[in-house]
Amino acid sequence: MLAAPPFNYLDTLDKVDDAIESNAELARAIVRVGLVNFQPQDVTQGSEPTIPPRWRGCAKRLDIDKARSTLRQFYRDWSAEGKSEREICFGPIFRALEAQKESRPKDAPPMRVLVPGAGLGRLVFELCAKGYVSEGNEISYHQLLASSYILNCVGKPGQHSIYPWIHTFSNHSTRDNHLRSYAVPDVHCATELTRLEEEGVAVGEMSMTAADFLCLYTEDYQAEAWDAVACVFFLDTAPNLIRYLETIFNCLKPGGLLINHGPLLWHFENNAPGGHGHDDDEGDYDTTGIADPGSFELSDDEVMALITKVGFEIVSRETGIESPYLLDQESMLQTVYKASSWVARKPRTTT
Repeated sequence: MLAAPPFNYLDTLDKVDDAIESNAELARAIVRVGLVNFQPQDVTQGSEPTIPPRWRGCAKRLDIDKARSTLRQFYRDWSAEGKSEREICFGPIFRALEAQKESRPKDAPPMRVLVPGAGLGRLVFELCAKGYVSEGNEISYHQLLASSYILNCVGKPGQHSIYPWIHTFSNHSTRDNHLRSYAVPDVHCATELTRLEEEGVAVGEMSMTAADFLCLYTEDYQAEAWDAVACVFFLDTAPNLIRYLETIFNCLKPGGLLINHGPLLWHFENNAPGGHGHDDDEGDYDTTGIADPGSFELSDDEVMALITKVGFEIVSRETGIESPYLLDQESMLQTVYKASSWVARKPRTTT
């Protein structure tokens, strides 16, 4: 019965296979670029990338989950349809930075903005396009490989089609929505920056660092190096929020801004003590930086109190902002965060 109309379930499974293959085309392109950039070897154009033998069969459960979520992240960061989600989260960042820029002397150099937890790099790119010197920081190699490809190596807008909703058969109102594809990227970064320059727009610079945020940005050369730190869905990735805030305080210039937008889905709430993001069978691993043992979870009002304890001054705060994250608008299951958005300033003079 299910093989016949109106169900055509066998045809549906064939279409899901085709969608998986389309997602895999993007994944293979990311891997090919990653092999060239991070593991030197002869990978010729058009050939399948060669995975080093020591990498085979070592993927953990978390690796599979992160690879799947990274593919879905392209919908949010690099599709035209994801623009509404981006505007909700990026809007408070842009407005706070613009207000700060207007308060500076006209001949001041471009503001330097750090984006920890930069993911696939869309905010880093947008800040560069607006004239800021932006630097993204990311620790996930899944996201680093993907952002490197989309920022530097993709050939044209709409080069890939992704199917972000195919990984589950639940809560689809229609099969068409289950199998809906989205073109990525919606913009070719180099072409867009060139267009802006030709129109006389002063674009900035952008870069990415691959490192543990807590290790890199506590270095002496990072002290008072940034005019602003822009956090989007980032602070709740902290096992120890105090260390995050102290690191941000260290790298901000006097008068610099910490701009935050996001919920408090504490990422390590259900982890065993000290097992920050590691599988149980990994054995010994580094316990510095984000892996430093110990974690705690605060409420939103407690976070605000902690910010002042660390030494920041609260500039503004808004709560209850509806902020979807990778939301399928046609799904029968709708989950939307009531995000907190606030700006804090490092005092212009510190004691």
